[in-house]
This record gives sequence, C-alpha cells and structure tokens, in this order.
Amino acid sequence: MKVTVNIDCTPEEARAFFGLPDVQPMQEHLMREMQERLSVNLKAMDPETMIKTWLPTAVKGFEQWQDMVASQMSSTRTK
Repeated sequence: MKVTVNIDCTPEEARAFFGLPDVQPMQEHLMREMQERLSVNLKAMDPETMIKTWLPTAVKGFEQWQDMVASQMSSTRTK
C-alpha cells in the first residue's frame, strides 16, 4: 500500500509548522558583516602591500631550496 501526501506551503510556513526558528535575519546580518570585512581586507591588499608581505617568505623558501640542493650535491661528491 502506498500513500502519497502533497503539501503546498512556503518554506516559511514549513519552518513554522515544524517549530524551527526563522534564521533569515541572522543570515542577512552575517552576510553584511562578511561583505564589509572582505571589502576592508581587499582595500588593504593593494599590489605593493602584497609583494611586501609575500616576498620575504618566497625568498626564504627559495634560499632553503638552494641550501637543500647544495647539501645534496656536496654529499654526492664525498661518496
């Protein structure tokens, strides 16, 4: 035996029927907050600032790679 029930209601009506809270105001507030923070961070990350922030890390990583290659080459020469 199969029973099919079709219920025609909006999402808001379904939430109210099941006793779930309306979280739309909270979601809207959080989205506005995230947009504001993202805008502030994007303005702070102009190309010059990005290069100053990332370049020391990239140079240090490259130097470590060079040291590793040099140590590998020197260890093969001694064998």
